[in-house]
Amino acid sequence: MTLDLTQFHEIFFEESFEALDSMEAALLKLSAGEVDAELINTIFRVAHSIKGGAATFAFNEVAGFTHVLETLLDQLRAGKRQVRPEIVDVLLRSGDAMRAMLSATQRKEAIDSAGVAKLRAELDRIMSESGTAAAPAAAASAPSPGKVAASGDKPLPGWRIKFVPGPELLRHGNDPLRILRELATLGNLKVSVDAGRIPALNDLDPEVCCMRWNLEVQGEIDRAAVLSVFEWAETECELTIERVGGEPSAPAAPIVATAAAAAAPAAPVPAPAAEASTRSANPDGGSIRVSIEKIDELLNSVGELVITQSVLSQLAAPLEGREAGELRSALAQLERHMRALQESVMRVRMLPISFVFNRFPRLVRDLGQRLGKKIELKVTGDTTELDKTVLEKIGDPLVHLVRNSIDHGIEMPDVRVAAGKVEHGTISLHAYHKGGNVIVEVSDDGGGLRKDKILAKALERGLVTNEAELSEERILNLIFAPGFSTADVVSDVSGRGVGMDVVRRNINELGGHIQIFSTQGQGSTIRIRLPLTLAILDGQLARVGKEVYVVPIVSIVETIQVTRERVNAVASGGQVFRLRDDYLPIVRLHSLFDIEPDYTDLLDGLLMIVEADGKRVGLFVDELMSQQQVVIKSLETNFKQVTGLAGATMLGDGRVALILDIPGVITRFQAAPEERGARKPQAA
Repeated sequence: MTLDLTQFHEIFFEESFEALDSMEAALLKLSAGEVDAELINTIFRVAHSIKGGAATFAFNEVAGFTHVLETLLDQLRAGKRQVRPEIVDVLLRSGDAMRAMLSATQRKEAIDSAGVAKLRAELDRIMSESGTAAAPAAAASAPSPGKVAASGDKPLPGWRIKFVPGPELLRHGNDPLRILRELATLGNLKVSVDAGRIPALNDLDPEVCCMRWNLEVQGEIDRAAVLSVFEWAETECELTIERVGGEPSAPAAPIVATAAAAAAPAAPVPAPAAEASTRSANPDGGSIRVSIEKIDELLNSVGELVITQSVLSQLAAPLEGREAGELRSALAQLERHMRALQESVMRVRMLPISFVFNRFPRLVRDLGQRLGKKIELKVTGDTTELDKTVLEKIGDPLVHLVRNSIDHGIEMPDVRVAAGKVEHGTISLHAYHKGGNVIVEVSDDGGGLRKDKILAKALERGLVTNEAELSEERILNLIFAPGFSTADVVSDVSGRGVGMDVVRRNINELGGHIQIFSTQGQGSTIRIRLPLTLAILDGQLARVGKEVYVVPIVSIVETIQVTRERVNAVASGGQVFRLRDDYLPIVRLHSLFDIEPDYTDLLDGLLMIVEADGKRVGLFVDELMSQQQVVIKSLETNFKQVTGLAGATMLGDGRVALILDIPGVITRFQAAPEERGARKPQAA
């Protein structure tokens, strides 16, 4: 029976991508001058593990390139070559090439052989430089496994190894012959096989390795190099290693086979947010991979249970008697359990924001070097957790913001020194919880935003008029206008006026809010407020006529009772309300969505002051009801997209309530002048 190795391919690809993330993080530390032997060992182990896996699965182009890379890393690890910026740059590009090769192999597409060959030539050139012992020489002259030295040869230093495969070794995709071939690349290898335990043919299980090997590899070889050969199989074998020609080393303790670790590359990091799976911790401290679709199905089922529990509570409310009291008590207990279950399922979807933040050290390094700027990146709060869906959608906006900070914010070193600053600029990424939201801040200590230049560009583009009196906040928010840019030169980094508009649109789609603060000469801060999850919303129920709407609490500033002297009519037919020193437009939801209200007189209802994109309006509603968490159901999936509505939910009494999208409500209100007034005569 032939073992089908294709069943292990996806695990290999996922864990190889994870390992490449840890490799890049270690290389960036080397680039920053943090030269440490353990960092080099980490990088080497990643390359070695990927090479071994690629060879096992016959991904020969990946294995061949990674072998060359591993040779250079082995020279660095052995101290035969010093870490230089040029080498780190080549290693970073090699990591990118490995990622591209693995991605192409995973998709069964052609690998960019020309690009790989060019990079391989650079690696060969570095290794051919003078003063370096040729590490591949041993591999080139090494005999094939099984070659035995002449009996009269003088014993050479090396290692004696007893290798006893476990019963699961073959089943988990490990090949003893590949291990022997790898060992032969380290030096002269003597092989002796013990086949005494092979059963009769009728009793033979082709998936169980019954042979044992006594091996001796000769040469000046580190014990760590020998152990790394067995790295993929160390949990599936008994291994004893002792020095030849010296004092025996302590034998490696036999390791009990564990299926979960059989084919894992070294030093993995958790799965990237972009992948369609997530890890869930088990009680023993390990983890399992679960398809995100399965978690979504579970969350949807829990949401339906929450709705059903709410319906039961509503039905039990009017009942009387002893049994009714016991029923309500049991339902209250059920509600507590449902809330705990809901929170538990949500935690499974939560991932630390480090999955997004981890991409920025490389971005800051590469773009800073390209622009000739010296920039330090500081990251805090990277353990703050967000829903996986939010993480996936926040990545691109943050990339725009960081690139803007590098290009527009941080000055050139000579400009900074002339201004009395240190020549190294600083960009900070900070995440923290606040209330039921996550706050993400992108800050820099650059030159700050020039409000006069922003205003001049806005006047030039016709975004504002000379007569308009704009607060500092409104001037700064002009940078989010579509097509707005203050860049004097259009480049592939910035200047086309699409970045900040995309940022605000993406944040709005997440139900978030963005603010900007800047001090000229000192720097800028962009603050993003995000919901913890897109599946559940903290909302305020508001009634208009017979309809109930859910207003996201994150958008509500305050709720007020209208007084007549503060209401004024405007020429467009609408009305504004004076709130302290500002005049806010009044949005009548019954006009906006064409429904019959209980009240049209502003004195009879309530105004909910809501905010989005730096704009505030007053929503006129008949009555405020309770606050509660609601499970969001997509309108676009089940009906169609409606401007001003983010989705729908089921209330405890069985009614459907529409969830307001506040930026959409404001957009709809501004786009339709006829909807700014009421359909019936209104009293002010």
